[in-house]
Amino acid sequence: MESAMAPVPRAAVVTGAGSGLGRATAHLLAATGFHVVAADLSPQPDAGVTPVTCDVLDEVDVRAALDTAADLAPLRLVVHCAGILGDPARIVDHSGSAVPLAEFKSIIDVNLVGTFNVLRLAAERMQHNQVVDEERGVVVTTASAEAFEAPVGHVAYATSKGGVASLTLPAARDLASRRIRVVSIAPGIFDTPILAHVHPESSQQVLDQIPHPHRLGRPREFAELVLHVASNPMLNGVVIRLDGALRMAP
Repeated sequence: MESAMAPVPRAAVVTGAGSGLGRATAHLLAATGFHVVAADLSPQPDAGVTPVTCDVLDEVDVRAALDTAADLAPLRLVVHCAGILGDPARIVDHSGSAVPLAEFKSIIDVNLVGTFNVLRLAAERMQHNQVVDEERGVVVTTASAEAFEAPVGHVAYATSKGGVASLTLPAARDLASRRIRVVSIAPGIFDTPILAHVHPESSQQVLDQIPHPHRLGRPREFAELVLHVASNPMLNGVVIRLDGALRMAP
């Protein structure tokens, strides 16, 4: 892909751009010359980006976001950050009742099915791009450290993010003939609004497990990795952990 600093027209779509990792990514991409479409259920009217309302499970919404970006410049990058954590839930709760299936399915739908929906539609659009620096585009998805180890009560979230991680290599191989790369970033614990869903005591316990740097990740650090992925053509089919060597305990 073109260098992130190259003065050539290129567009990006960032989902989940209303807050957290997505918002930081949209801002950094815009600052480095991308025409950015910031897609979210509740988009923010930030300077330098084009906000659009988008449900990642809605094909019409996703196509509209991609079309908006392609009208600005060739669509070279899609960064999928949209996702939900959900409330912690044991498979069988303290009363002996099984977790409602609807709760599990809703998280799988948004985090895994939503990722695939954005990926497939982005690839459909990117395949028509002119090949530049050996490729037509890059799709960056968001997995999680919980795809590999997760605490008790996060079965649905961990399963959904494990699916995103597992999707990465076969998707990259599938799209190689189209000259489209697929890379996933698996962040650890970052200072984002999703932490509001985590009990403060649990959050502190996880923070205590991070070897170095011994702090929450910063959304800007995620965004900087996205920028590097976009500019490094040998990064493909890989899940990159961004977690300060965190390995979560049960």
